Amino acid sequence: MMRHFCFYIGLCLSALLAVPGQADLVGHGGIIRTIDFSPDGRRVLTGSFDYSAILWDFEDQVEIARLDAHQGPVTSVLYMADGKRVITASDDKTAIIWDLQSQSPLFRLEGHGHKVMALALRADNKVVATGGWDGLVILWDTGTGKQLRKIKHPGPVNAVVFLGDGEVLASGGHDRTIRIFESASGRPLGKLEGHLMGITQLAASKDGRRLVSASIDGSLRLWDTGDFEEISKLEGHDKQIFGLRVLANGREAVSAGRDGFAIVWNLDNGQVVRRIRAHDGMAWAVAASPDGRFIVSAGSDERARIWHLASGDRIGAEVNDRDEPKPWLNSDHPGAKLFLKCARCHSINAQSIRRSGPHFANLFGRRAGSVSDYKYSSALVGVDFNWDEKSLYDLFDKGPDKYLPGTKMPVQRVTDKSQLHDLIAYLKELTSQPKAAN
Repeated sequence: MMRHFCFYIGLCLSALLAVPGQADLVGHGGIIRTIDFSPDGRRVLTGSFDYSAILWDFEDQVEIARLDAHQGPVTSVLYMADGKRVITASDDKTAIIWDLQSQSPLFRLEGHGHKVMALALRADNKVVATGGWDGLVILWDTGTGKQLRKIKHPGPVNAVVFLGDGEVLASGGHDRTIRIFESASGRPLGKLEGHLMGITQLAASKDGRRLVSASIDGSLRLWDTGDFEEISKLEGHDKQIFGLRVLANGREAVSAGRDGFAIVWNLDNGQVVRRIRAHDGMAWAVAASPDGRFIVSAGSDERARIWHLASGDRIGAEVNDRDEPKPWLNSDHPGAKLFLKCARCHSINAQSIRRSGPHFANLFGRRAGSVSDYKYSSALVGVDFNWDEKSLYDLFDKGPDKYLPGTKMPVQRVTDKSQLHDLIAYLKELTSQPKAAN
């Protein structure tokens, strides 16, 4: 009962602290420990110490569903390739395979004797591996929920990952050693040693040839899984590292740690590409969108934040805009409701509080990428067109990622042609009013 009371209080505080116009994912009542993107990049799943996982709409940054069936903190979440199922793991010694349509558990995976800390899916999505503090890695059939085999690791396990097509599995934990197994039999194939303290996360390139490990010792290590050798040691965090992902291009990785930073790394030369001060306190988790344009970080502040990877800019940063006019809230224009998405990242006045996107003053007829004090992404540097009915229609019809590859703008397509015309008509009406003058 106390758990639910604390959770309710956390939700109330989150609601009170939420600021209009922000794109943070706010709703958990505890530390967010884990994040994953849906395969199409349109959804984000977060898991928290409040015992729940929340499914978010990435375009609108709103909660879609809350998955609440664990009896302990959620430690790991994974989307399955079909986008219709997800998996969560917990301190309650179980993992759950969920059906998102019904928002209910399909299978509860029970077999660990201690908290389950890690999840990994085989490439064909037919097998999931769980790693626990009981020193076990257990493989499960995702179609039936049945246990397939157990692999013993000498010590608590924090991380597991399948390499390549899934014939090989790596695990890491408190004993500072990464152990490589044949997944079908559990036969040991080798081990990777070099970290000075426990391993917190593992991530692999798509082909499985390169493995990255994160540790309590504050370092990342890049390994060649064919030769079982360390390629490089990556140092940039000054404290423990908790979050790690290899990006889809296989050449970069992003990490998050106790120092509050999310750091993007070039795996080819071991250099830091970008440092993002993501959270004031600990950063516990990080995930990258499938297209590689955005990352989501999460931490002790009970919120997840969205960042444009190429620029390091925060998308929809908090603003105090209570005094800014919001005529769309009282308008009966059919496009006003659709404008709510735009209002999260764009002011209608040049003098208003700066948001993550450029202001909309005098938008129609304005040269793209021309607001002088706004830091544009490379997608809008040097472009040669003006914003008008046609260009805005194409932007929302095709999607920002297709119309302007590399843009900071999240994927916000308007697929209904009638609604799209309404939105553009309202944009023209709103941004041509005297209050929106430059």
